[in-house]
Amino acid sequence: MGKRLTQIATRTGDAGTTGLGDGQRVDKDHLRICAMGDVDELNSEIGVLITEDIPPSIASELKELFSTVQHDLFDLGGELCIPNYTLLKEEQVAQLDVWLEKYNASLPRLEEFILPGGTRAAAQAHVCRTVCRRAERSIVKLGRHEPIHDSPRQYVNRLSDLLFVLARVLNRAAGGTDVLWNHKKDPEGS
Repeated sequence: MGKRLTQIATRTGDAGTTGLGDGQRVDKDHLRICAMGDVDELNSEIGVLITEDIPPSIASELKELFSTVQHDLFDLGGELCIPNYTLLKEEQVAQLDVWLEKYNASLPRLEEFILPGGTRAAAQAHVCRTVCRRAERSIVKLGRHEPIHDSPRQYVNRLSDLLFVLARVLNRAAGGTDVLWNHKKDPEGS
């Protein structure tokens, strides 16, 4: 593959516009650019999650899973960068369903809302989940104004669910449990 980036600081964005993959220039706060930025932020947060202390019993498989997701998110960003272009495949969405079923099957049924927390890795998975939900909202909003394919929206919807499940898995693998929401607050503090 040839060199794609030969110059990083081009100064072409100094006036508040940026180029899409098809050569079109749009404002940096265009809905498409906002969606791309949210996906990029999600990918960065997953990069942080990979560096966390993941329990050895699941470290290898989860790091491989997260690496696959990062590559998928790069595909998603590429698809968003080029209007009317398809890069993210149905198989990539389907793989999230496979992982969701596998990891959710290992967890006890939820009977209460849980709070983001537990281990640092689990808390970071929750951060990833919330950024993923924001990316989903950005993609949905873009889709109201411009035609986009179904896969980007489906991918981030499934991924946010998977990140929630994996946060629970990370806490359990570290010997902990879910951090439950205390909806029946005791006024005495006990």
